[in-house]
Amino acid sequence: MSEGRKKLAFTYNAPVTLTFALISFIVLVVGWITKGASTKMFFEVYRSKVGVAWFIRLFGHVLGHADLSHYASNMTLFLLLGPVLEDKYGSGTLLEAFGIVAVVSGLVQIILFPNVALLGASGIVFMMIILVSASDLKKGEIPISLILVMIIYLGSEFVTMLAVKDNVSQLTHLVGGLCGAVIGGIINSRK
Repeated sequence: MSEGRKKLAFTYNAPVTLTFALISFIVLVVGWITKGASTKMFFEVYRSKVGVAWFIRLFGHVLGHADLSHYASNMTLFLLLGPVLEDKYGSGTLLEAFGIVAVVSGLVQIILFPNVALLGASGIVFMMIILVSASDLKKGEIPISLILVMIIYLGSEFVTMLAVKDNVSQLTHLVGGLCGAVIGGIINSRK
């Protein structure tokens, strides 16, 4: 082997993103094993008595997924966008953003839809979509790409929310996207 060649090495390049995806997969597997009991107890948010489990669900519902297809559809974009955002804003900031979206979307669900459970990372994914688009914000400038992403993604979710009855929480997508816009504005205004 020549000295000019480097050995191929795997890197844990985005610790928050990769750990979140791994924990979500473990939650999915444990949910299969327990026939959904663990998911319902800790990884779905719904109106219930406030206590320790309620707070765990308020943050933890973003880790739960209904099935492998639900997990895969969320994690595809999550794993694409997460490393970019983690590199740009840092692991701590991204983790804070995840927590904000989890709490806000969980509270909106509990208040507006008390009889319906919510789980999944789609609110975070929509936050990430908007946050990536907002990463080029400069003082006095708004990128056209940000406007188009907001119109296309959030606009289509709003229309779907009004027109289609399905098991997808478009409101959570809207909440995640709006959180992404606010978080992106705050982060970029600090710079």
